[in-house]
Amino acid sequence: MKAFTIERYGNQDCVRMSDLPEPQLRDDDVLVQIHAAGVNPLDAKIRAGEFRQVLPYRLPLILGNEMAGIVTRVGSRVQRFKPGDEVYARPAKDRIGTFAEFIAVSEADLAIKPKTLVMEEAASLPLVGLTVWQALIEKAHLKRGEKVLIHAGSGGVGTFAIQLAKHLGAFVATTTGTANVEWVKELGADIVIDYRKDDFDKILRDYDVVVNSLDGKTLEKSLSALKPGGRLISISGPPDPDFAKEIGLPWYMGLIMRLLSYRIRQKAKRRGVSYSFLFMRASGTQLQEITSLVDSGAIRPVVDRSFPFESTKEAMAYVETGRAKGKVVVKLR
Repeated sequence: MKAFTIERYGNQDCVRMSDLPEPQLRDDDVLVQIHAAGVNPLDAKIRAGEFRQVLPYRLPLILGNEMAGIVTRVGSRVQRFKPGDEVYARPAKDRIGTFAEFIAVSEADLAIKPKTLVMEEAASLPLVGLTVWQALIEKAHLKRGEKVLIHAGSGGVGTFAIQLAKHLGAFVATTTGTANVEWVKELGADIVIDYRKDDFDKILRDYDVVVNSLDGKTLEKSLSALKPGGRLISISGPPDPDFAKEIGLPWYMGLIMRLLSYRIRQKAKRRGVSYSFLFMRASGTQLQEITSLVDSGAIRPVVDRSFPFESTKEAMAYVETGRAKGKVVVKLR
């Protein structure tokens, strides 16, 4: 099969198309012929080796973290899927590789794709959908009537987060550039801060939750928008000690993460708010919930551009510019 791989960590020049054998199936695996794959900033971070200390991948490595496709074979213990099913998934963090013609995915990480979506749309959802679900529902326990600030509202995570927060009954503020202000309002944002004109930390107060996907400066400024008891959740770091426990890292890595997050945790504590880092995990069960929301019309995917599979490197480069409105996908079939 064709796949985009890296043999060493580095820049885009390290990515190349390779010919590889089809994946081997475990008893609880499902073999999926990939029709479309989502492209994310996470792909470039993995390619650059940013997670090599916590996710020690074996090289060569197939890149890609989400996909939609059709089941071709199932392992002997698989019960929920059969050949011909249209499915989508974010594979487990140690079994990535969706920039390929086939992938073996654990049954537990897979879900039937939304019936209302074509493959490219479905492939755009698993990574951001699970990230937002785990941030707003699992970590923040967002309730009806609460106020949430979602940074980068026009990005992949932001477009999904605005819609899910509104579905949950929250009041939503977001930040974006001038060209996207009206567009994110159409997604459901109640207040939109144009970061080119205004500073959100001088305008927003008494929020219950902030979801940050931007840099450390934005993270620290977000503290001023929270009321006492508020929750600051960051998907861009720094990782905290709880994250080290969640993924079973050795004690010394927990110590390193305690040091990395010390500054923001102390600042949060002084303001009477909590800080937590989220590295999303795969979950077919949560994807089923997302499927229901999409098919009911509560959430719609936002796809900026679709690239042919042969142009996967160009798709990754486009995502790295930070200009994508919503998600970017590559189409295999």
